Amino acid sequence: MISKLQYKYSLFIIVLCISILGGAQNNRKEKQIIKAVDNYTASAIDLIKESVNINSGTMNFEGVKNVGRLFQKKLDKLGFKTVLTDGEEFGRAGHLMATRTGKKGPKILMIGHLDTVFELDSSFQEYSMLNDSIMKGPGVADMKGGNVIIILAMQALKEAGLLDEMSIEIVMTGDEEKSGTPLALSKKALIDAAKRADIALGFENGDNNPKTIVVSRRGSTDWQLKVTGNSAHSSQVFTEATGVGAIYETSRILNAFYEQLAKEKDLTFNPGFIIGGTTLQPHEDGTGGHAFGKTNVVSQQTIVRGDLRAVSLEQLQKAKSTMQNIVSNNYPKTKAELTFSSGGYPPLTRTEGNLTLLGYYNTVSQDLGFGSVTAVNPRNAGAADISFTSAYVDMAIDGMGLTGGGGDHTINETGDLNTVATQAKITAVLLYRLVNSKF
Repeated sequence: MISKLQYKYSLFIIVLCISILGGAQNNRKEKQIIKAVDNYTASAIDLIKESVNINSGTMNFEGVKNVGRLFQKKLDKLGFKTVLTDGEEFGRAGHLMATRTGKKGPKILMIGHLDTVFELDSSFQEYSMLNDSIMKGPGVADMKGGNVIIILAMQALKEAGLLDEMSIEIVMTGDEEKSGTPLALSKKALIDAAKRADIALGFENGDNNPKTIVVSRRGSTDWQLKVTGNSAHSSQVFTEATGVGAIYETSRILNAFYEQLAKEKDLTFNPGFIIGGTTLQPHEDGTGGHAFGKTNVVSQQTIVRGDLRAVSLEQLQKAKSTMQNIVSNNYPKTKAELTFSSGGYPPLTRTEGNLTLLGYYNTVSQDLGFGSVTAVNPRNAGAADISFTSAYVDMAIDGMGLTGGGGDHTINETGDLNTVATQAKITAVLLYRLVNSKF
């Protein structure tokens, strides 16, 4: 017969052995993941080069589809069920969708995009190497590098024998840079995928700092201000019959926007153009126009168009309400109407779930020897596709893609190829731990 003390000691030893064996097993699996990433990194970099040299400006539908087909072949080989959707109903090329269904862990949504801002008429069409690791090329960081990191992470998990147990859906949209219309159709596939998911991971390049991850993105919506006044000889301005004219009223409104909202943290509102005078000829595409007026005539019309960016739905609604109140308090003999676009990108709201997921990501990064990772300032993270998941998933982070050099959307766009393996390793190990409840 053993004593209680001996029993407790024996039980402690058993638990400790199980813990050590479990830790060793986990460590073995993660080492297999790391080794597999290293084995496939060279081919992944070749894939980045190949995809960058395919023009996929948003409006080059065939080019977008060709990039989709390139990535589709890679995902097919990994056992994903893939489809290239038709974007005709929203005026774009369509999206690449890939799914695998497992029996363990949360359902993961991984997000990329196939298109770039560089159309066929751009002078920027092919990659070049600035040195042994910095690639200059159209869409290398935004975001063909991120797409390849997704594929590389999947290859590593497959090689380690872990992919079959995971439920993963990959959506690479074909119109992130210039969304199709209506937005409800353009983003329907992405939103539907978000409704099926528990966790969303975005592979944009964030603020081009591998030490940061996006837990919050500001949404973006457009607004238009139309103001009318009484046209009259300038000698009658400020009289009871004539009032102040449209331009004075417009200046009051814009100044009040600034005075009442400019100090709101993470909120911005930018009047992109203004035209005003006696008669206006605005461009149909909303990019400007022409105005006619004379110095001795009180202005009759103005149009202002701009955007509004907010970090949460609550902040967005509050800003809209404040702006409408300002617009309604008109100067004498003027009228003003403020309208907001029905589409636009919603905010990716900072939530406890997002912060928890950042904590998991940070733990993996430190465990793999890549250092700590903190949250991006939302002022440094523009709108992106992951924002459409915000209302549906429990956790979401973005910025997991290839680190760039800050020249996104310009002919100076670069990507640091040294971060391909790093980001893929963190991604693959993160997925392994999420699916196997290792946090």
